Amino acid sequence: MPVKTYWLEHAWLGTHVEPGVALTVSIGGSAAGGADGRISTLRTGVETPPPGAEVLRGLTVPGLANAHSHAFHRALRSLVQVGSGTFWTWREFMYQVAQNLTPDTYFALARAVYAEMALAGITNVGEFHYVHHAPGGAPYADPNAMGEALIEAAAAAGIRITLLDTAYLSSGFGEAPNHHQLRFSDGTAEAWAERVSALKPRGHALIGAAIHSVRAVPADQLGTVAGWAQERRAPLHVHLSEQTAENEACQAAHGRTPTQLLADHGVLGPHTTGVHNTHLTDTDIALLGGTTTGTCMCPTTERDLADGIGPATRLQHAGSPLSLGSDSHAVIDLLEEARAMELNERLRSRTRGHWTANSLLTAATEDGHAALGLPDAGRLEVGALADFTTIALDSVRTAGPLPRLGAETAVFAATASDVRHTVVGGRHIVRDGAHTLVPDVPSALSESIAAVRG
Repeated sequence: MPVKTYWLEHAWLGTHVEPGVALTVSIGGSAAGGADGRISTLRTGVETPPPGAEVLRGLTVPGLANAHSHAFHRALRSLVQVGSGTFWTWREFMYQVAQNLTPDTYFALARAVYAEMALAGITNVGEFHYVHHAPGGAPYADPNAMGEALIEAAAAAGIRITLLDTAYLSSGFGEAPNHHQLRFSDGTAEAWAERVSALKPRGHALIGAAIHSVRAVPADQLGTVAGWAQERRAPLHVHLSEQTAENEACQAAHGRTPTQLLADHGVLGPHTTGVHNTHLTDTDIALLGGTTTGTCMCPTTERDLADGIGPATRLQHAGSPLSLGSDSHAVIDLLEEARAMELNERLRSRTRGHWTANSLLTAATEDGHAALGLPDAGRLEVGALADFTTIALDSVRTAGPLPRLGAETAVFAATASDVRHTVVGGRHIVRDGAHTLVPDVPSALSESIAAVRG
């Protein structure tokens, strides 16, 4: 098995920044996204690069985990910034783009979006995937053609993916899917389970499950989705209490909150992540924390859609691990998501310092990977997946602070534009700010977005 050596000028090791770190990687798998390379040795106090080592100048951190993505929403950037509106008016624009997706156009768009993620230091994406069928709801010849397109797009962009195949069966409590949603629906949770069971993991891809929301999966079918995930110990994600209107409708239909409904049907637990978790009661927070159900915060989308600020500090204190996602891709920048979680809480509480920079980086790396079913990623240590990213410490945003404050610099000053290198499975996917597999990412984005905007 080939071995490669990297020399890290500065490395964040979870609790502190260490200068002069040399690590070796045992590389396996395929060249494009299939690598299962792992860190085989790690030495600190290495003042100069060993002979033949790849030199990564700046601050190297574990690869960032984007725990919540809807790849096709990238086509909405700027379009939905015109005028005003609500989440529900934004959703109409989303439906229009979804109607134009085909397996080929979705592959091209997702490849470009995942390449943008790699340029931002993201090495693993949780794709919350619900556009399953052709317009009108007829299955493709391969019922998983759309999911396969996403898996192949991640490979082509050189990153890992956890495909969170999503059950989306109704438009509301007791209501049939509307004409936009027909291509999202398998009809029943049993039919969803039969289809998703045909998807197979591969070197760069895991298969997980998702419940779109309590409004989109009837209560008596929640257990089927949860059971499928539990049998496989697969990650299970769910949009939870993103909107007050959903809470009110759930109370009217079931006499309980969405969190309580999920708890009643066995959905909560350590392999489950609630996305957003914005409008929660004290009981909801206790249920989520007590079952160690995770919370994925998506601050840039939550503020873009005027959803509100979720109780992240209370959730974490109750026992809910935190991860981060870029969701609708108003921007793709996990450093901004980490920063925004802290700064949003400062605005709400009018106090500072709810999370340290180390804690915020942990949410963006180790805890995000765990939420996506990769507990062996997100750390720079022997045996971990060799996925890491290097942030410049000499840009106009990051120059000046001492290197030992690199975590603070990364979280509170750097942006995705400061990412210089991204390595996945020991292979350079981004080198000196350029993608090695997708030569012209801006053109790939422009062309693929034009194809689905119609």
